[in-house]
Amino acid sequence: MEQVIEFLRSPIVTIGDHTLSTLQLLQVAGLVVLGGLLIIWSGRFLRHRMGARGVNRDLVQLLSRGYMIVGFVVLGLSTLHFLQVPLAAFAFISGAVAIGVGFGAQNIINNFISGWILMWERPIKIGDFLELDDVKGTVESINTRSTRIRRVDGVHLLVPNSHLLENTVTNWTLVDHEVRGTVSVGVAYGSDVRLVERLLHQAAQEHPDVLEKPAHKVFFEGFGDNSLDFTLDVWVHAEAEGGLRAVRSALRFHIDEVFRAHDVVIAFPQRDVHLDGTLVLQKDS
Repeated sequence: MEQVIEFLRSPIVTIGDHTLSTLQLLQVAGLVVLGGLLIIWSGRFLRHRMGARGVNRDLVQLLSRGYMIVGFVVLGLSTLHFLQVPLAAFAFISGAVAIGVGFGAQNIINNFISGWILMWERPIKIGDFLELDDVKGTVESINTRSTRIRRVDGVHLLVPNSHLLENTVTNWTLVDHEVRGTVSVGVAYGSDVRLVERLLHQAAQEHPDVLEKPAHKVFFEGFGDNSLDFTLDVWVHAEAEGGLRAVRSALRFHIDEVFRAHDVVIAFPQRDVHLDGTLVLQKDS
């Protein structure tokens, strides 16, 4: 036992004028592990408590990540103080690391800073429905390097934070959840256009998800090749494209019903064929 104690107390590392024994290194390792576990556990506890109190999810993520960073910085400084290592000893190393990071990790730093900008300025929030290039989906989390988006088909997509700041992004729910949808329909020539207008208004008024303000509108768009063209513009509360598509689909079903009830014919492509000359019928001999 005495040999084990003597071995643990024997110096094995020298930093400047200070020597470290195996026991001190084991104590430092235990401190780092326990401190790291404590920071991670307390960070999760903090997120859980703020979420239970109904705090905004973006603010929860911002505060919890800030707490984690500060906690690990304090843990690192405490470890150096325990080892009696002056910070000046890392001046040269930190300078070399900074140069290497500056040249070799530009994208990582750019995405890291962009992530904090997104969480601080909140142009994009958790739960927003975004349209980015050909991608449409809901923001599930904003991390320090990338943002996780769940596409409308259920596939998860990781988008670098800098890409969200440097490119045009359509945020359907940035200010509110009011979205305008359009339903187009063509009726046969000879139809009563005023009746068509009233029926389209009726279909919009009878749908429970169509908002009264802004009010829906009906437009007689023009005289098409095969139909008289109308559009119905409605406003709905929708957090994603799927909600708007559902409303438009329900309106089309209802429009078809009211048109049938009032004998309004929905147009379909037609062609009139005119033959010049005389048709001659030949009898079989």
